[in-house]
Amino acid sequence: MNQLSAKFLISAEKLSQCPNYELPEFPLLGRSNVGKSSFINTLCNNQKLAKTSNTPGKTRLINFFNFSDKFIIADLPGYGYAKVSKEAQARWQKYLEEYLLKREQIKSLIHFIDARHDVQKNDFQMREWVDAYNLPIITVVTKIDYISRGGRAKVLANVKKELGGAVLPFSSQDRYYCDGIIEYLLDLCK
Repeated sequence: MNQLSAKFLISAEKLSQCPNYELPEFPLLGRSNVGKSSFINTLCNNQKLAKTSNTPGKTRLINFFNFSDKFIIADLPGYGYAKVSKEAQARWQKYLEEYLLKREQIKSLIHFIDARHDVQKNDFQMREWVDAYNLPIITVVTKIDYISRGGRAKVLANVKKELGGAVLPFSSQDRYYCDGIIEYLLDLCK
């Protein structure tokens, strides 16, 4: 079993505030409450590292985590639901676009999709934006444990059909899928 330790580094609002590291970076994209923080906590087996919340839209900054000096995970604000002004949302969008397009350390984006729901309109919009800039991306299907064992392959196949590319299952309830995801990320770092 792969075991990586992780530590929180810094929060940044915009590109100029991001840490200067040479390690490969994996930004996490997804709707609010899709399980990005739980993903971070499960990968390093530390349920208190990244703050989780039942209230969507709590992540407001780019939060950087160092995983055993192998790679950095950047937890981004979720898209979709957030109780903030239109001005704040527009500012986030501008800063996040600048970060995603100009951050040289980014190895691949990780796009999160909730296994319990069909791919949503804003998921498609995010993917169209990513594809328009030809950015590398993989998809992680979270909350797969909510789907019956027999139905999981169908959910994964549907997400692959809708979005294409690499699609990996994930559950924060157990570490069953962690090794595969860690190995995949480490391979991308080579």
